[in-house]
Amino acid sequence: MSVVPGRSEQLSPNQLHKQQQIVEAARAVLARDGLAGCTVRAIAEAGPLTKSAIHYYFADIDVLIDRAMAAHINTFAAGLRAVAERYTDPRERLFKVTEAYLDEFADRPNAAFLWFEYWIAAGRAQHPQAIDAMLTSITELLAELLSPLDVDDPRARARALLSYLLGAVVQQRVRPRSYATLRGDIEALCFANYG
Repeated sequence: MSVVPGRSEQLSPNQLHKQQQIVEAARAVLARDGLAGCTVRAIAEAGPLTKSAIHYYFADIDVLIDRAMAAHINTFAAGLRAVAERYTDPRERLFKVTEAYLDEFADRPNAAFLWFEYWIAAGRAQHPQAIDAMLTSITELLAELLSPLDVDDPRARARALLSYLLGAVVQQRVRPRSYATLRGDIEALCFANYG
């Protein structure tokens, strides 16, 4: 069982289901309207529950947005892991995952704006834990992909690669480049010997 934040009673399976419905409605609103458009009214209109039900399960809209954004990143990471599972060659697996990462934001440009909006808002609100969890999730995946390859410090390379990918998402909106070009950058970043 789960406890509603700020409430002492336990949630029943039916209540957990309703709470998840609210999170899913918030995900849809965030994807469609961005952070500014994610209001309790918009969530109620997108989902099966009323504004009062949303307030019952989520007294703080920021908690609901954190949960919805976490659900987005979990879905995104699961999709990247599914891509990785389709390839046996470790090197090709890495490149297919990084290509899928970049394609996700190229295919859905509003997703990039949503991530950055959310990170800015969470940073201003001084609750970076949600952002850290998201970054850790993707960094862990990249470190797993780099580990079987002959690279020094896969975790450090994974952090650098994620930083590169985040920057590439922004740059692709301004100056799009082919994945073949970006792959050269990724190869240099992951496989060059420094020091």
